[in-house]
Amino acid sequence: MNSAKIIDETMWSGLIHAGIAGTLFRLPYVPADRKAIAQAKLDVAFLGFPFDSTSISRTGANYGPRGIREHSSLFLTYNATSDIDLAQRLAMADCGDVPVVPGDVTATMDKAQAMAGEILQGGARPFILGGDHSVTIGGVRAFAKHRKRPGLILFDTHFDTADNVGGLKDSHCCPITRAIDAGFDPKHTVLIGIGGWLNPRSEMDYAKKQGMTILSLDDVMREGATAIGKKAAAVAGGGSGDVYLTIDIDVLDFTVAPGTCVPTPGGMLLRELFAALHEFRGLKIGAVDLVEVAPSLDVTKTTQIAACRIILETLSILQ
Repeated sequence: MNSAKIIDETMWSGLIHAGIAGTLFRLPYVPADRKAIAQAKLDVAFLGFPFDSTSISRTGANYGPRGIREHSSLFLTYNATSDIDLAQRLAMADCGDVPVVPGDVTATMDKAQAMAGEILQGGARPFILGGDHSVTIGGVRAFAKHRKRPGLILFDTHFDTADNVGGLKDSHCCPITRAIDAGFDPKHTVLIGIGGWLNPRSEMDYAKKQGMTILSLDDVMREGATAIGKKAAAVAGGGSGDVYLTIDIDVLDFTVAPGTCVPTPGGMLLRELFAALHEFRGLKIGAVDLVEVAPSLDVTKTTQIAACRIILETLSILQ
């Protein structure tokens, strides 16, 4: 017998503190296995990724999935004003968490890519809950492998287009760069909400050189969130492939989302984010992630509650 394949079920894992505690919105649990997902005929599969080992600022996003799940009990999947029940419209399940390998970014990303790939091959859309923004790297690598001509939309106060941080390429400063490396077309990549005082010149230069569409926070303020959403949808959807949507909660003003590793003074408001999201109704959104929620940095728990609302609004636009 190959001893390398023997798993000690009594051994502590990387989920000892930050792992799953209940499911999101009280959904059923289905493992991230293509056969199980196909058998359940899932449309959306949630996958926690409790990982923040690459954060260059404050830590705590590894508790994001747990905190979001905990506060999801405050919400229904039914919207009384639109008379829509997401639980009836979409077959959804919680697939638990990526078993992070403490101290090993590469092995952890490989595990995340494999689990997201299982969800995609099972016919569902992965919805990843971070974790710092490096978790997007596992998601986009799986997406680019299983979907042709993918587009990408980022909501973030940062470009996240660094090549590396101190030699580490799978950093939370690098997810958009790694998406391009994986096969995403920069001409169908849109960055929304970028703040002027929070980004290095090299990341701006990379985004412009690659031909990405940059819709800054100033653009949102000048043109309005609805107009920005329409522009983003036209660009990202223009490649005729499925779109990967990644939402960093630090795109929001720090009065709305204080519990994040790099809070943003003067960021977008929740209603602006929702207005932009609602312009994506016609897009083929094939995967989503929501990242950088750090519950320990928000004693009011406002950030987790905002995250749950963002998830519901995003689900409401899926076709």
